[in-house]
Amino acid sequence: MSAYFVTGTDTDAGKTLVTSGLLALARRRGLTTLGLKPVASGCEATPQGLRNADALALQAQSRPPLPYATLNPFAFAPAIAPHLAARRAGVTLTLDELVDQARPMLAEQRDLTLVEGAGGWRVPLNETDDLSALAVQLELPVLLVVGLRLGCISHARLTCDAIRADGLRLAGWVGNLVDPGLSFDAAADDALYRDNLATLAHHLPAPCLGVVPRLAAESPAAMATAAAHYLILPNDDPKQGAPGTSRRGGPTPGMASVAPREGFTAPPRRLVDGSAPSDGHMLSELTDGD
Repeated sequence: MSAYFVTGTDTDAGKTLVTSGLLALARRRGLTTLGLKPVASGCEATPQGLRNADALALQAQSRPPLPYATLNPFAFAPAIAPHLAARRAGVTLTLDELVDQARPMLAEQRDLTLVEGAGGWRVPLNETDDLSALAVQLELPVLLVVGLRLGCISHARLTCDAIRADGLRLAGWVGNLVDPGLSFDAAADDALYRDNLATLAHHLPAPCLGVVPRLAAESPAAMATAAAHYLILPNDDPKQGAPGTSRRGGPTPGMASVAPREGFTAPPRRLVDGSAPSDGHMLSELTDGD
């Protein structure tokens, strides 16, 4: 397999949930995994030093395990933009430092390595560079987590445009239900829910790797396990994929297209105990209708 950079349409789009879910899925298949969080703000003080909950979630899904500092070399306490958190700590983040930290990790050649960004694609790293420049320097294909809420179609398309403008390939996208509202409330308007997913799939030039419903569990590990049931891995064949995936194709070459079949079933809004959903509760496969 290979390595990917994970970004989102915004802060709290669900990057860590999806990243840990993909790693959990790979682990379940017996693959080696590595989750990296190069820069993290919003860390808590512990006897071992500053620790970030998102980075800890990725560490828990990395096999063989590695020390925390290798996965999250730059950790800051304030829950603010990383460049501002670094400034308050008297640190200047540089692209070269991040690249030097990440390259040895990528050289380990795990079956699946995921490098999780912070915020969205254009979050600043310093006065001249964005954090996305790390993905550019490492030449990583990108996975986009779309926080499903009103406005996400424009956010997803703009992010995709920025990724391509930076010379990188969008390798896949995952929908994560953040705020059902009217647009993504399948219980209230299932047709609108499906139409919104279809619109995203039509405009994003990469396969959908899954749609994750709202989950609740007692631990990050349980959340990752639950999310894994709605995902496929980037190199999987979407035609043979798990629920929530789409096939590539459609009226525009290279664009993913979704036209749900008759009998489409929306995912449950919430899994209270974080347990694995039964087949009947998974999001039915989204296909091109053939």
